[in-house]
Amino acid sequence: MNRVVIVVCDSLRTDLITPRDAPFLSELGRRSARFVNHASVFPSTTRTSAASIATGCLPARHGLLGNTMALDEGDGLVCLSVGRQDFRDRLHRATGRTLHAPTLAERLDRIGETAIAFSNVTPGAAYFLDPDGFGWVYNAAGSYGPGRQPLPAEDGLQIGKGDAGDTVATERFCEEVLQRRAPALALLWLSEPDYTGHHTPLGSPAHRRAIANADANVRRVAETVAALDSDGERVLLIVGSDHGMETVDETIDLDRLLIEAGLKRGATSSDVVVAPNGTAALLYFADPAGALVGKIAWFLEAQDWVGRTFVGGALAEIGLPTRSAAQIAVTLKTDDRANPHDVPGHSHIIRDSLEPKDCTGFGQHGGLGSNEQRPFLFASGGGFGSGVYHGRSSLIDIAPTVLRHLGLDTAGMDGRPLPRHPG
Repeated sequence: MNRVVIVVCDSLRTDLITPRDAPFLSELGRRSARFVNHASVFPSTTRTSAASIATGCLPARHGLLGNTMALDEGDGLVCLSVGRQDFRDRLHRATGRTLHAPTLAERLDRIGETAIAFSNVTPGAAYFLDPDGFGWVYNAAGSYGPGRQPLPAEDGLQIGKGDAGDTVATERFCEEVLQRRAPALALLWLSEPDYTGHHTPLGSPAHRRAIANADANVRRVAETVAALDSDGERVLLIVGSDHGMETVDETIDLDRLLIEAGLKRGATSSDVVVAPNGTAALLYFADPAGALVGKIAWFLEAQDWVGRTFVGGALAEIGLPTRSAAQIAVTLKTDDRANPHDVPGHSHIIRDSLEPKDCTGFGQHGGLGSNEQRPFLFASGGGFGSGVYHGRSSLIDIAPTVLRHLGLDTAGMDGRPLPRHPG
């Protein structure tokens, strides 16, 4: 059977792939199918992106609406971090399910094949690649086999985020997963350059080193794939990122502003709950059909830091559900000013009370800014020719491309298989 290998370099925006910092990716892009109008989803967060890559669906269909979400666990809406180790279980208890669409792991399990994912990002982002345990998911917070059976700690992925952890994960991925276990689908999700980008300025020496480390790990995987498939036809290699980043300009305390405007009863009230997603936010309402929705929409549209506001039926324009408690999405205004390291793109962010910290001058994402919506995507092997594809592509096109290579049906997906011969 054919095989697919996917490598995700978290938050690596396409314009930061340069011969100086990413020599191998620069070379790989020249000899692969390169999709230059590739976009993320909204919110452009790792956890939502993981679900979209795994299902081939927009958030409206798969149901994971950001890095944070509001759930009603019996006492009214409350904002929770999707990244926490327990979020998957809390979502299942509150709603009766995890994702609303089948993952690649589930589709492969139906035909007796398997998927293995090594993910060095948050547990939530890792687990929503396969939340119901049809394959294998390895993460530092805990690793699981089929049936979500916990693996012994010594068999798990005991690493930290950053360069060193990514390198350990990559070496084990190449030796154990690609060479020995040989699943139909193998996915490696690197923490860099996202991890460093959230803690240092974009384009700084530390951030450039993180890009170089990701580049070196992609090289290891590509060389392993080449050794396993010398003619480049049986193994499809997909390398890309989930989103890009903007530089943080200012932090907006939206909860406080709503309270001061008389539009929210208190910091922990459930009449309206702000779910911050970096440079974007979703607003959930206890009464989704109530007058408060319109009042808050009017308030947001008057703010000079708001880029666009999407309300009710307009949420469908950005791939979000229209009949849930989340009735407003806001993406913050961006500009093209360069930071001290000549990397363009600034945006405000929404304060996250679950993880309050000063991110000014560092990287962030979540919205519709041109830089955070600039992931890269290369495909090689599996019949893909080299060249540049100028048509639009998205994260949701990855899963149907995987299934086509494996000879499986793509029904029920929002995405479409990528063209093998760019032009």
